Amino acid sequence: MKKNNQISADHHIKLRPLEREDLHFIHQLNNNEIMMRYWFEEPYEAYMELKDLYKKNIHNISERRFIVDKQGISIGLVELVDIDYIHRRSEFSILIVPEHQGKGYASIATHLAINFGFMVLNLHKLYLIVDENNTKAIHIYTKLGFKQEGILLKEFFINGQYHNTLRMCLFQHEYQDYRVKVLE
Repeated sequence: MKKNNQISADHHIKLRPLEREDLHFIHQLNNNEIMMRYWFEEPYEAYMELKDLYKKNIHNISERRFIVDKQGISIGLVELVDIDYIHRRSEFSILIVPEHQGKGYASIATHLAINFGFMVLNLHKLYLIVDENNTKAIHIYTKLGFKQEGILLKEFFINGQYHNTLRMCLFQHEYQDYRVKVLE
């Protein structure tokens, strides 16, 4: 029997592990200045640098990276990083390519990542950092149960200005309560 390495949901959206073959897609994301602002990262990473990072981190147990896949098409990236197995927490982040935004895919992919973090990795807490002006992302996170944990003042420098960010979190027991209500 073939092992299924994919996490799936409705709308034919799946999370699958990041593979070497996905590096060209990741390189395109990393070289999109507008998208990298949402991740508070410097754009324009060299492809060789990306390959080196992939080789260096492929066996790093403190990171899980997934491609958001819609019927064989890569439409985004989900990460659980800084996984702390002692305190059972991880940072969550997601990017959906612009042409697939606004279609509900980010909500589905976020839900799948949350489920993986809590039900597979048995994490206690997921947290994220989001620009306070990114109202679409905040809406998705809030809808899925994340709560504001704090404000980081003037945390990131973007387009010549410092931006405040929100730190939001979700605990495993809250997610499990949410799942029970949804299934009732």
